[in-house]
Amino acid sequence: MSAGDPAPTLGDDKDWTWAAERACPDCGYDPTVLVDAGLGAALRATSDRWSAVLRRLEVRRRPRPDTWSPLEYACHVRDVHRLFTERVRLMLTANDPQFANWDQDAVAVADRYWQQDPSEVTAQLAAAAEATAAQYDAVPADAWPRTGRRSNGAVFTISSIGRYHLHDVVHHLGDVRG
Repeated sequence: MSAGDPAPTLGDDKDWTWAAERACPDCGYDPTVLVDAGLGAALRATSDRWSAVLRRLEVRRRPRPDTWSPLEYACHVRDVHRLFTERVRLMLTANDPQFANWDQDAVAVADRYWQQDPSEVTAQLAAAAEATAAQYDAVPADAWPRTGRRSNGAVFTISSIGRYHLHDVVHHLGDVRG
C-alpha cells in the first residue's frame, strides 16, 4: 500500500449490539461473566496486548486489500475508547442522551490511519484505554442502569455499553492475531 492509498472500509454492516448480552462465536468474548465493576480492569488488561501488536514489523501490512492492517485496527480501537468515554460521560450527566452518529470508516480515511506512527498510536491507545477504564471505575453503583441511545434506536445502559465496548476491543485483538 502506498502512502496515498485510502484505508478500505471494513465492509461490515452487522449489528453488533447483541454482543453486550451474549457470547461472540467468533472471538469467544462472553459479556455474561463480567461484573460491572470489572470493566475498567478488563479494558486495562487489553493495553499490553495492543502494545505488542503495534511493535510488529509488519504492523502496516494488510492481510487482504479489503481488511485493515493491525495499525489501522489499533487506531480504530483508540478512537473507540475515546468515543465510549464520551458516551458514558453523557449517560452520567444527561437523561437518556442520543449519541451522535460515528462513521468509523470516514474517520479512518479522514485521520489516515494507515499513515500513523505506531509508537504514537501505542501511547495514545494506552492513554485512551486508561481514561475509559477510569470512567467506568468512577460509575456509581446506582448509575449502571442509566440509559443512552444510538440514532438507530438501540438503547444501552452504562452496563451494556461497557460490555459492548469491551467486546469491540477484544474482538479486534482477534482480528489482528497472527
